[in-house]
Amino acid sequence: MAVDAGAVLISAIMAGAVAILATLVIERWGGALGSIVAIPTTIVPAAIGIWHGSASVGAHADAMSMVPIGMMLNILFLGAWRVLPPRLEHRWSGGSLVTLVAVLSVAVWLVAAGASTVIVSNTLGSIAPLWIGSFATLLGFGIGLRALKNAPAAPAGHNAVHPFSVLMRGVAAASAIGLSVLIAGMGLPFISGVISVFPAIFLTTMVSLWLAQGSEVPVGATGPMMLGATSVSVYSLIAIGSFPVYGPWIGSAFAWFGSVILYSLPIGFWTNHRIHRGAND
Repeated sequence: MAVDAGAVLISAIMAGAVAILATLVIERWGGALGSIVAIPTTIVPAAIGIWHGSASVGAHADAMSMVPIGMMLNILFLGAWRVLPPRLEHRWSGGSLVTLVAVLSVAVWLVAAGASTVIVSNTLGSIAPLWIGSFATLLGFGIGLRALKNAPAAPAGHNAVHPFSVLMRGVAAASAIGLSVLIAGMGLPFISGVISVFPAIFLTTMVSLWLAQGSEVPVGATGPMMLGATSVSVYSLIAIGSFPVYGPWIGSAFAWFGSVILYSLPIGFWTNHRIHRGAND
């Protein structure tokens, strides 16, 4: 299958732009808004690019069904940033601690991605991808709710993040999304669906915020971000039906507004209220 170079390039550029714009919010207004920051962003150009690169409507649906699996991996990735620092800070500190946590969190993601790929590949004959994606969405939502219990403080940052770090967020996101669309064009929709939500934004955000603000800001944002990440799964499930009916652009807008209105906004306001109420108790 020929790869649509235009779809890869446009998707990557759009992903980089929205990654930079979305992640600046957490530095200005604090980690309590992490659930809103996690609204569907890079998945939007990825879904459009995968649509153009897929051989059929069914192939696109299969890729979108795998997105919730990828978001589950991202929730595990964010969970590593919650649990690892307290266990490592007695032996590591400063840049060494950030580097170690970053390496270990990516290792967790890669191992889980490999395991999930094998498991899903072995179950596709008996379970439809849509059911797998729906189950992963519900499971991710449950884990996100659990992560908010006894969540740490989620303050805003006080120091400016270097522009180069902000730029790297966009570059990392653009690379991940461009790769996912490229893989989809090669006829590998299942792997593409997982790679399209590689935690490029989460990783660069955590590292740059930690270096600029200390550990409290990024660690405090993990709970809201874990819960908010499920909005991407909701987007992908809606996109399965909206893309064939309305086309990739209107269908994507339908899926985006649906996921934001039905999930991101109510969850975001509830999370923000819960965290601030806890801080005032």
